[in-house]
Amino acid sequence: MTTATLRPAIAEQGARVGWRGWLALAVLMLPVLLVSVDNTVLSFALPSIALELEPTSAQQLWIIDAYPLVLASLLVTMGVLGDRFGRRRMLLIGATGFGIVSALAAFAPTAEALIAARAAMGLFGAMLMPSTLALLRTIFTDRDQRRLAIAVWAAGFSAGAALGPLVGGVLLEHFAWGSVFLLAVPVLVPLLVLAPLLVPESRDPRPGRIDVVSIALSLGALVPIVAGIKEFAVHGITGPAMLLLGIGLGFAVLFVRRQLRSDTPMLDMALFRRGTFSGAIVVNLLSVIALVGFLFFVAQHLQLVVGLPPMQAGLALLPGLLAMIAAGLLVVPLARRFSPRVIVPAGLGLSLVGYLLIAATAHGAGLGMLVLAFALLGIGIGMAETVSNELILSSVPPAKAGAASAVSETAYELGAVLGTAVLGGLLTSLYRAGLVLPAGLPEGAADAARETLAGAIALAGDLDPALGDQVRDAATHAFDAGVGVTACIGAGLVVLAAVVAATTLGGSRAAPVPEHRSGGGATP
Repeated sequence: MTTATLRPAIAEQGARVGWRGWLALAVLMLPVLLVSVDNTVLSFALPSIALELEPTSAQQLWIIDAYPLVLASLLVTMGVLGDRFGRRRMLLIGATGFGIVSALAAFAPTAEALIAARAAMGLFGAMLMPSTLALLRTIFTDRDQRRLAIAVWAAGFSAGAALGPLVGGVLLEHFAWGSVFLLAVPVLVPLLVLAPLLVPESRDPRPGRIDVVSIALSLGALVPIVAGIKEFAVHGITGPAMLLLGIGLGFAVLFVRRQLRSDTPMLDMALFRRGTFSGAIVVNLLSVIALVGFLFFVAQHLQLVVGLPPMQAGLALLPGLLAMIAAGLLVVPLARRFSPRVIVPAGLGLSLVGYLLIAATAHGAGLGMLVLAFALLGIGIGMAETVSNELILSSVPPAKAGAASAVSETAYELGAVLGTAVLGGLLTSLYRAGLVLPAGLPEGAADAARETLAGAIALAGDLDPALGDQVRDAATHAFDAGVGVTACIGAGLVVLAAVVAATTLGGSRAAPVPEHRSGGGATP
């Protein structure tokens, strides 16, 4: 298969960058790693937080989800504002706010305060991510170099998501749970110093007016939809869940209609008519749901079922992390020879095997099986994200890179929300339904055990040894049974992503996109 078959009909080959461009990439990787680490670092910190702050099961999910929910809701808005006012400027504002709020989150005294801090982190995080990917589009105008740069970016994002539990494990081995938030400060300080020196400013030279109504409609669509999915995942088909979903879909329709009628839309809906662009967005969404959902239950299994301390549990995922990074980089030369509709499904086939291994051995999954399963999952996700993100950026002119990057990032963050809300919520429901506690428990103790696995393990440690062992066995059995079902759902999502990739990626032969170099986007 020729290279021409792979590449969309967008013939641009700009000047190649030198060492300064690659240093700029290194600087831009700092917020990428930090934001993606924050998506999953709480998976390992959650047991410690649950023991100290004593959140309910709903609050426990909100502690994780408040951050990506706000992030996902604001990404499109922040991406468009970055196109207008400057992507580097948005990056620096976001980094400053993110660092300050992270420090406050580290000392949150209650579950409610931690949820609020996580939401504020999402606000500033939304300024970071679209800017990083959009700036790569303007720095790397040579497509071969850009493909490698995006591979590094995607590997960094995937690595950050997988690195979260490892970082959390190392920190929790020596410090309190608040240390996972203080990590942001030493990471963002170098960014604030080096970005003005190495990263060029870029913006849309013809941004149009700020459409406040469209911004409000986008928020009115994303917030209720994500909240409704969370409600559905935790409580099933309820009136509030259906109401939230209905409100969100209604605002989504109004948003799309306004964009189609506007001469200068906030988001160019014509992008979604490109099969490659839309297909790559869906692949990103489904892949991240599968990845974050896997990390949600494997982190708890390693610590609370297998009994590993946080640091060792994090190290158990290191092979998968390395496999994900390697796959994201090694797929670059393959992308010059084979079509995305071949590469991505092939990689996701390995991810499918990883999920099926967990589904088949849920009740007796040993450490080696979990390590192998995560490595296989990571290979497929790493390959898929590199290829799909390169296709997304190649489908738009540099002037609109912020908006396109925001759509891609929205898929990532919405996937992080859904990975926890859908797969995590389903696992919680199955755990509760399957938990059969022994008789003779103290009054109120059973309710604590049913809230979370961490609550049941903590209760078991306070009981008479014989009774405590019964509670622990019942809880771990119910949890692993839920993992088996949840893994099957995760496998289905991977299959769906592979089908979408096979039928859309590389199949759209859209007209060439004209290049509009932004005034501030000079190549370093």
